[in-house]
Amino acid sequence: MSALLEVEGLTAGYGAAAVLHDVSLSVRTKQIVAVLGANGAGKTTLLRALSGLLPAERGRVVFDGLDLRGVKVERMVRHGIAHVPEGRGVVTELTVDENLRLGSLWRKPRPSNDGIYELFPALARRRDHLGHQLSGGERQMLAIGRALAAEPRLLLLDEPSLGLAPKITAQIMALLRDLRDRTGLAVLLVEQNVRSALSVADEGLVLSLGRVVSRNDAATLAGDADLRHAYLGF
Repeated sequence: MSALLEVEGLTAGYGAAAVLHDVSLSVRTKQIVAVLGANGAGKTTLLRALSGLLPAERGRVVFDGLDLRGVKVERMVRHGIAHVPEGRGVVTELTVDENLRLGSLWRKPRPSNDGIYELFPALARRRDHLGHQLSGGERQMLAIGRALAAEPRLLLLDEPSLGLAPKITAQIMALLRDLRDRTGLAVLLVEQNVRSALSVADEGLVLSLGRVVSRNDAATLAGDADLRHAYLGF
C-alpha cells in the first residue's frame, strides 16, 4: 500500500538552529505510527514542521500527492490533515459545542457535533460548559474532538497523555485504535508514555537529537531492550 504521508530528508528548526536533521518517515492509511524519544529529541518540532507551523529548511513532505512545502495551514486542513498540539489548546471562553464547531467551520454544509459526542460521551454531558470549566481530561478530549470534527484523514497528535490519569490515557488510546480500524484514520502520534503508544501503534520511530535512530514495527521496538534502555527510558 502506498503511503498517505511521505517525508524524505526533512531538516527544520528555529532560526539558525536546526532541530531536525534529515528525517524520513511514512504513514499509510489505517496506520498508527508512534514517534518516540526523550525530551528535546525533536518530536514536537517534527509535527510543527509537517503541519506548516514551522518552515522546512530542506526535504520533501508529500501528503496524498500534494507537496506541502509552502502550503498554508488552512489548505492542509481542507486537504485532510489535523494537528492537535501539546497542551490541550481549546478556546476557554467558548462552550464545548462552540469549540467543536470551530473544527468543522470550513465544511459545507457544516456537520452536526453528534458524531463527536458519540465518541466522547463526557463532552456531550458538558456541551454547554465553557472551556475553562472542564477538567484536564475533558479538555484533551475536546482538543481531539475539534480536530476530528474536520474529518481528517491524517491526525498529528502531540502528547495526548500529558498530565492525564492512566484511565483517561487508556480511553484516548483505545479511541485512536478504534478510529484507525473503523474509519481508516492515519495517526502520527508523539508520546512520552512509550508503553501506551506502542500498545496501539503499528510502527514506531525513535528520534534522538533530531535524527531517526530506529524504525520498526511496534512489537519489535518494545522488545528491543538495548534500544529501550538507551533512548526510551525503560
